[in-house]
Amino acid sequence: MTRGVRPSVAAAAAVAAAFLVVPVAWLTWRALVGGMDLDEPVIAALRLSLLTTAMSLLLTIGFGTPLAWVLARRRLPAHRVVEALVDLPIVLPPAVAGLALLFFFGRRGPIGALGAEVAFTTLAVVLAQTFVSAPFFIRSARGAFATVHRDLEDAARIDGAGEWAVFRRVTVPLAVPVLVGGAILAWARALGEFGATIMFAGNIAGITQTLPLAVYAEFQSSLDASIAAAAILVVAALAVLTGVHLVRADREQPL
Repeated sequence: MTRGVRPSVAAAAAVAAAFLVVPVAWLTWRALVGGMDLDEPVIAALRLSLLTTAMSLLLTIGFGTPLAWVLARRRLPAHRVVEALVDLPIVLPPAVAGLALLFFFGRRGPIGALGAEVAFTTLAVVLAQTFVSAPFFIRSARGAFATVHRDLEDAARIDGAGEWAVFRRVTVPLAVPVLVGGAILAWARALGEFGATIMFAGNIAGITQTLPLAVYAEFQSSLDASIAAAAILVVAALAVLTGVHLVRADREQPL
């Protein structure tokens, strides 16, 4: 028994740990015992998930990085309100997020009225994943940019560096560990997205059926295939969390 820990506390901690770990471990073990029965729909869903989450991550980094920098370095009108709105998808029920995207990008929305066909396409999957995952990266990046010492940036400006050079050569390198951690979390959130995707993009095999949707679809026809697909998500989630912890540990090491 850990020194200084009461038996009742240790027992409660053990129960909590078992509750959080054992069901997932049991699912993974069941998948390994069953031989990881990956049929063609699951493999296709895995390929689609890898493609769409990669595109989603590129969009998140490309548009989220400038937004995070503005939120960290500029005082906008109603700054707290803007921050709350950017963070809103984190707490918004995924089905509500999907419905909002559907009504905005669908045929009856302003984008659909222009003749664009977005809903129930692969693009809709990417947009749904980006919508729910981008705030995780933006929050991390915002905190990273806020902690970069201004003196280092000012020193670069004194040496003749322009604003873009300062951002690219000073600000971003100093914030990289947190940016990488935020990007990993955003990718993981996109990989596990279900509610917004099924509402906005549907569950069309080969077009919009990502791996979480394949778990749901296969559960109704092939339990073994559903378990195998779920195990892949478990392994991916574990790898992501391990990566995040390694990045944080590296960042916390003394210089």
